[in-house]
Amino acid sequence: MRVKDTLKELLRYPSAIIGLTIILLLLALAVYAVVTIPYSEAVRLWRGGKDGSTGMDIWYQNPKYAGPVWVNLLRRNKLPETMVLNTADGTAQKEVITGTVNTITMTFPFEYEADTFPADMMVYFDATYKEKKPHVSMSWTKPDGTVMRIADMSVETGQVYAFGQDQKLQRKLGGVSPVKGLFAEDPKAQPLVVQKGQYQLQILGFTFEPDSDLDAELVIYGQLAGLFGTDHLRRDLGVALLWGTPVALAFGLLAALGTTLSTMAIAAIATWYGGWLDSLIQRITQVNMVLPFLPILIMIGVFYSRSIFVILGATIVLSIFGQAIIYYRSVFLQVKEAGYIDAARAYGAGNWRIIFSYLTPRIIPMMIPALVIGIPVYVFLEASLAVLGLGDPSLPTWGKVISDAQANGALYQGLYYWVLEPAVLLVICGMAFALLGFSLDRIFNPRLRGQ
Repeated sequence: MRVKDTLKELLRYPSAIIGLTIILLLLALAVYAVVTIPYSEAVRLWRGGKDGSTGMDIWYQNPKYAGPVWVNLLRRNKLPETMVLNTADGTAQKEVITGTVNTITMTFPFEYEADTFPADMMVYFDATYKEKKPHVSMSWTKPDGTVMRIADMSVETGQVYAFGQDQKLQRKLGGVSPVKGLFAEDPKAQPLVVQKGQYQLQILGFTFEPDSDLDAELVIYGQLAGLFGTDHLRRDLGVALLWGTPVALAFGLLAALGTTLSTMAIAAIATWYGGWLDSLIQRITQVNMVLPFLPILIMIGVFYSRSIFVILGATIVLSIFGQAIIYYRSVFLQVKEAGYIDAARAYGAGNWRIIFSYLTPRIIPMMIPALVIGIPVYVFLEASLAVLGLGDPSLPTWGKVISDAQANGALYQGLYYWVLEPAVLLVICGMAFALLGFSLDRIFNPRLRGQ
């Protein structure tokens, strides 16, 4: 059956159309991930660490355990999203008056409309000076016009002011956490009620040297961040979910393709030559089928290497001599006795030409559905190893996300997005290839054709 005819026949089945559509979307997502986030950058973002240019943690602007922003679409009481205001990039106002003492006024206005309090608040200072540290005075203005003095202090480069850790400010608010007290209508009332409207943080800075300067960044950590949320290390889960797509598809495709083609070739060669070679292949297959597949992979990951390439190679080697080789052998034994094989022998075709030009092509229609259905099996295998803590530690994958969620008690804390997002992608991927594989089986299997 030609490719064009096969495709036309395939489009007769709604399940095949759905499967193909999902697979194409996953492929598009994989290409998008590879193009927009190069491999080295994806690994750097997933490992975290310090930014070489700023010295700050890569994910310092993200809150921990933050859900995706689309959660607010499902809620009546809106949760706060993370807001970042910086004088260096123009999102906050900065005025400089030069003189014997330089006066720098930094204003951070923002609108707060959430129904609950933020998770935390930080001010990150970037000071430029030689000997004398700049001095700052901070004040807080609420929507009702109330102005509160926050703190007075000297700052240095890279200094961080954490509102929630300021004990003096907490005492000034009557013992209420500053993160809540600064946004409450009345810090002394119980329960605390969020005051919505226009807030403003003003930082009045003084520098004492001619070339000195001062910038500040206000980060109001919400309970939501990004399209996919964050984990315990503040990492954007979108990196792992996006890059997990090409990793999962590549692992599944390479494992299924390598296993299927190798199994078919070995079965064809053993069947054609027969004798001791066929007996040897059958004994190896019987022994391999008795060996525990998953425990062997776990041993390789624990005692040798957790590299995804090592696991991929071991998966292919352990899967070659499986039950499929017995099935292919039974088919090849029938094809071997066909008349056109005798004709090929008669006109002088060599053994290898008969094997790969006349013998194996007869089994390809039966091999294709098995190949497609086998892809999600290996995708789930890679994810399962990652959940067990045996995934490649340098790669952001769907299984690694689930493993981190399990290790940090995501379900117990109600952080369902952390588990559901990669789990849904795994289910969708498996369903897509299963729908396509079953449709191909209907087309190529004579007993199922037309059903």
